[in-house]
Amino acid sequence: MEEKQLTKEEIKELRLAAKAEEEYNVLIKERREKLSRLQEEGKDPFDVYKVERTHNSKEINENYDELEGKEVKVAGRMMSKRVHGKAGFSDVHDRYGKIQLYIKIDIVGEEKIKEYKTFDIGDFVSITGTVFKTKTGEVTLQIQDFELLAKSLRPLPEKFHGLKDPDLRYRQRYVDLIMSRDVKDVFLKRTAIIRYMREFLDNKEFIEVETPILSPIAGGAAARPFNTHHNALDIDMFLRIATELYLKRLIVGGFEKVYEIGRNFRNEGMDVRHNPEFTVMELYEAYADYNDMMEITENMIAYICEKVLGTTKVTYEGTEIDFMPPWKRITMTDAVKEYAGVDFSQFKSDEEARNIAKEKNIKTKKELKDCTKGDLLNVFFEEFVEDKLIQPTFITDYPVEISPLTKKKRGNDELTERFEGFVYGRELCNAYSELNDPIVQKDRFLQQLRERELGDDEAYMMDDDFINALEIGMPPTGGLGIGIDRLVMFLTDSSSIRDVLLFPTMKPLK
Repeated sequence: MEEKQLTKEEIKELRLAAKAEEEYNVLIKERREKLSRLQEEGKDPFDVYKVERTHNSKEINENYDELEGKEVKVAGRMMSKRVHGKAGFSDVHDRYGKIQLYIKIDIVGEEKIKEYKTFDIGDFVSITGTVFKTKTGEVTLQIQDFELLAKSLRPLPEKFHGLKDPDLRYRQRYVDLIMSRDVKDVFLKRTAIIRYMREFLDNKEFIEVETPILSPIAGGAAARPFNTHHNALDIDMFLRIATELYLKRLIVGGFEKVYEIGRNFRNEGMDVRHNPEFTVMELYEAYADYNDMMEITENMIAYICEKVLGTTKVTYEGTEIDFMPPWKRITMTDAVKEYAGVDFSQFKSDEEARNIAKEKNIKTKKELKDCTKGDLLNVFFEEFVEDKLIQPTFITDYPVEISPLTKKKRGNDELTERFEGFVYGRELCNAYSELNDPIVQKDRFLQQLRERELGDDEAYMMDDDFINALEIGMPPTGGLGIGIDRLVMFLTDSSSIRDVLLFPTMKPLK
């Protein structure tokens, strides 16, 4: 086979890359040598165990009038250093931001300023100094003393560009957080979003619980699970795909309002909206239905928006979205009629629905002959409607075939009291009037088993213990699940789920 000849540009790029790697390795060597010298002199920075700080950067910047001329002690990562001759400036970053430092030989002495000059960008230092303002008005610490707390042995990226390679950003999130305040702000907002979600639910007297992540049955959703083996019990187990069935057991047990915020795991594809592990909030309320769940959803998200952003309006990928209640409500049947021009309420048989699917050249996951009218209504919705739902919209009354845990619609046995909330063409939440009839639930599970036999490996498994719990008795209940990661994406204008996960799943480097 003939070898491909490299172009001049490719050769140039390879040479530049090799030179950059060589320079990088030289810098690492120099930093390791500095560490060795410090250790030989008995000044090993890694022997420091604790730092008694008096203030952080935020407190100093916000309380300058009180602190002017006073001595404080701060600690953080050195992110810039401009020391020449007998004086110079540096910046140290901590959790809250940065504080400027000024060092002068007249204050610290010749030996200390020499030592300070050996510090590298990325090193952790503690600084004792007095607070003042420069001629340009910047709050600064006049260094009185300092200590090296930890040596950075690898150079950080060039500060004005940070990490540009998205793959490297996700793999080395710790560097990404150091270099980008915007990235750090996304995750600070994520923390706030979850905090205010808890606050909203706690104020409504929901109690937060924890349910198993490992289970002998993967239930509560239509998804492919991760499986593992428990050696001591010698049984196969699954990472949970949903928290639903255990939370409903707690409703049976008398906990009338429960919620859980936690990770679910699905062994499926990855894209800008999907990661194998993701965070969901699920709640269940006794004596409530799906109408109540719509009210909780829109009020809770509006509450979070106001608390985190100060407004219910957000801009996502250039489009303004308003989460102010009430959200639009439309049935799946009416939505398909509006956007696809097909009225499924007029079909009297599955065959009529199959004929229109043939006419529209609709592709289905299973054989068309095995599809029911309800199956095809959902396919039409996904094909013609979903991506049109930009402003927050509740799509209600899903077919019974795709809603095995849901009560039938009052007055219509073909549909269920289920809704999904859509924003920017993406599902954000899912909720039901929960099915609490154990006989009907068992029949639904059996139908799902038949679907598995037809090749649907995402169909529900039989959960006999859950049926037993329903036979003990569960009151009428409303349930809701919200995708935390997608909510964070909308409220931080993040285009990929990887941008709102600190450590997204990545294929290992060879």
